[in-house]
Amino acid sequence: MRKHVLAAGAAALGLLVGAGDGHAAGKFKIFLSMSYIGNDWQAEAANMVKAMAASKDMKDKVDLQIQVAGPNAQRQIQQINSMVQAGAQAIVVYPISPTALNQVVKNACNKGVTIIAYDAEITEPCAYNVTIDQEEAGRVTAEWLAKTLNGKGNIVMLTGVPGTSVDTLRTKAAKEVFARYPDIRIVAEAPGMWSQAVARTELSKMLATRSWDQIDGLWLQVGCYTANTMQIEAGIKPERLKPCAGEGANGGRIQMLPAGTEVEGANGTYAPMGAPRISYASPPYSGGLALKLAVQKLEGKEIEKHTTLPLPVVTNETVKLCKEGTWQEMAAGCNVFQPAIVTNPGWFASIYSPETPEIGLQAALVGQPEY
Repeated sequence: MRKHVLAAGAAALGLLVGAGDGHAAGKFKIFLSMSYIGNDWQAEAANMVKAMAASKDMKDKVDLQIQVAGPNAQRQIQQINSMVQAGAQAIVVYPISPTALNQVVKNACNKGVTIIAYDAEITEPCAYNVTIDQEEAGRVTAEWLAKTLNGKGNIVMLTGVPGTSVDTLRTKAAKEVFARYPDIRIVAEAPGMWSQAVARTELSKMLATRSWDQIDGLWLQVGCYTANTMQIEAGIKPERLKPCAGEGANGGRIQMLPAGTEVEGANGTYAPMGAPRISYASPPYSGGLALKLAVQKLEGKEIEKHTTLPLPVVTNETVKLCKEGTWQEMAAGCNVFQPAIVTNPGWFASIYSPETPEIGLQAALVGQPEY
């Protein structure tokens, strides 16, 4: 396996569904099959796929059509079958399950269709996958939290979308770490669906039977921004915020910046406060890269069966503000954007990759390529 060195809601998706209807002569007919879409990450990733298809080197090669199955494996199976019948040459897919799609994927491969999954995996051997090491994501963040708590304390967990390989692998690895610390206790756990809104709902339920004083730390696949916000709303001072291991949401990374850092457009809880954090992300550019690889495969080039992206990890020591969000700034290592530029605090900030120069900030925000 070669490791590449690579350094917003459902409403937005509504603009994408059906894009590229009608097969354009001379172009590769490629479908994007999405499953669960109820979070910022999925909308952002779909925007970056759309932007890659519209980029200078791709727009005359790709006829992209997008379909959304929702969190229903049978519906995604039916959609993939329909895509194959409609003449798909490649299908880029966010699978709802690592195994449920195997038979339909195998059938598609047998008919010459290239299948590439992004972020979540498909285990059928004929499929290609573009992911981070999800177990590493769970392990690294859990180890940070355990060490930050000096190996003891009560923690709460919010997992992801049940059944996906992403959630299963991250949660398994994190719990294996916590199991090595007998004085760390998981006092509450719930599926967070990778959504800030769901995180608020589930954390509110947990707080109905315990106080913030009874929680020492949080391991949240998504929700650290929301958890910090809720603590501030409860009157907890910024310097007393609970350490949180979680997602790479822009709002959460703004909170990680040292208190007093000047940012444009921040107010209230969307402001620098030195919140104790480790922030990681499955990069939303993974779908755009998967599309790019699909085109390369259709052009007769060899591509890796499993492309493993490096895990973007940001701590209070490495968080760095992007002043304008230019490609040059991101290449130099900035990893959080001005609130005036990115107004949605749940938007994911790990969008830079030297392997996808076609897609940057505007791609992630509105589906427009860099060139």
